[in-house]
Amino acid sequence: MTAPRFRNAARYWRSPLLPDADMVTAEYYDHAFTPHWHDAYTVPVIEAGAECYDYRGSRHVAEAGSVPVINPGEVHTGARAVDTGWRYRVFYLPVPFVEALAREVSPCAASPWFSTDIIHDDDLARRLLRAHRALETLTSDATRADPLAAETALVDAVTTLLARHALQRPSCGPPAADAARVATMKSRLADDLLEPVTLAELARVVGLSTFHAARLFARETGLAPHAWRNQLRIARALPALRAGASIAQVAAASGFTDQSHFTRHFKRAFGVAPGRWR
Repeated sequence: MTAPRFRNAARYWRSPLLPDADMVTAEYYDHAFTPHWHDAYTVPVIEAGAECYDYRGSRHVAEAGSVPVINPGEVHTGARAVDTGWRYRVFYLPVPFVEALAREVSPCAASPWFSTDIIHDDDLARRLLRAHRALETLTSDATRADPLAAETALVDAVTTLLARHALQRPSCGPPAADAARVATMKSRLADDLLEPVTLAELARVVGLSTFHAARLFARETGLAPHAWRNQLRIARALPALRAGASIAQVAAASGFTDQSHFTRHFKRAFGVAPGRWR
C-alpha cells in the first residue's frame, strides 16, 4: 500500500514564553525552499518523511527523528527527499536566548555553533518535540496548558541540545581581502533597499570586474547579489508585517516592485504567503 503524501500546509506561531522566537508546525509535499537564511538558530525535528537540503556546499538528507540544525545567517534550501514529502516542527530561536542558555551550561561558552552533520539523537528529538508541543498548546488553548511545564520543557530541550552538540564558533581572524570586499558589497546593497544598485557599481567599489565581483559574492555568501538583497529585504520586512502593516505597504517599503513580487519571494523562503505567516 502506497503511503499518503503530505500536504503543503504550514502554521507559523509565537509563544508568550519566548516572544522573539518563531515556531513552525508544517508538512510539505512539493514545496521547495529557495536559498535563504534566518537570523535565528533554526532547530527542526523531522517527524515523518524526509527532507533534503543544500547547506555549506553539500547536499544533506534529514530523515524522521533527526535534528538538522542550521546556524544563524547560513544559506540553505529545502525540499522533499522521499515521494511523500516530509512533516516537521521547527524552532527559530533568537541568538541572545541561545547564547544566554549556553552561558548557563558553560560559563566560558562563546557563541554556540553547530557542525553541518545532521544530529541523530532520539532522546534530544523527544525533548524538542515535547517542548514544541507544549508551547503550541499554551498558544492555542491556554486553559489546557501549564506555562511552568512548557517553559521547563523548553529550557530542558535547548540546554540538552547545547550540552551534547554545540561547538565553539570558529575563529574568523583578520578578514582576508576577499572577505573585506564581500563585506563592502553587502554594505552597499544594504544601505538603501529602495535605491537601485547595479552590478557594475558593486564591482567598482571593490575594484573588480563585474564577472569577478558576482562570482566572489556568490562563492562567499551562497547567493547572487540580487538574491541576497531580496532576502535582506524580506528579513527587514518582518517587523512591519508582524505589526499589522498591509502587505502592499510592506512590499513597497522594502523595495519590491509590487505585492506579488514580494509574495513570491516570501513564499519561497517561508513556505507560506505573507498573510498566512502573519
